[in-house]
Amino acid sequence: MHNAAWTDALADEAERAIGHRFSDRALLKTCFTHASCSNITGEPSNERLEFLGDAVLGLCVTERLYRRFGEDEGHLTDMRQRCVSQRALELAESGVGLLRFLRYAGGDDVLRGKTRSNLFEAVVGALYIDGGLAAAQTFLDRTLSMTEEVNYKSLLQEYVQQRVHITPVYRVSEAEAGYVCTVAAMGAEAQGFGANKKHAEVRAAQALYEILIKRERH
Repeated sequence: MHNAAWTDALADEAERAIGHRFSDRALLKTCFTHASCSNITGEPSNERLEFLGDAVLGLCVTERLYRRFGEDEGHLTDMRQRCVSQRALELAESGVGLLRFLRYAGGDDVLRGKTRSNLFEAVVGALYIDGGLAAAQTFLDRTLSMTEEVNYKSLLQEYVQQRVHITPVYRVSEAEAGYVCTVAAMGAEAQGFGANKKHAEVRAAQALYEILIKRERH
């Protein structure tokens, strides 16, 4: 069984990775106890914490998007779905390296499916129980980057394709100390500047996306 011996040293390392000192160390151990381990040891698994963490994650992300972006409810909902998708949570988990602390029985087949995203949610749930909403929000601010939350090139492409079934056209040229990108779609265009081509494209996509959203509202 992986991490069968949950030691103080392992708990210390897990706390450093999470960035929070747990007052309830039994809670920390539970959030890293997979059901396959629980079935053998009789200890509680992290499934209840995962259930709670899913709700806490949704609240924290929703508030963050509400405060940062002015889009209508439909577009905020789309953004939130991206934030809490399995892929987004797996990226966040891998950035912290939580999986190395997981206690599980059997082979690595256990780690397939939603194990990594479920583990991330369990940690969020444990943080909420141990340190309140502020502790969970601090962890999410550090691990769920806004870059992953809002991919403006993808948002723009999906928005345009749903309405006119074409893709936006990007033109990038060199400028002083960087690049300028012009993107056009649906009879509108916008520019963005960046230190490299990718950043210029993302900023241009954001500008055009916001133009099209405002135009749709009116």
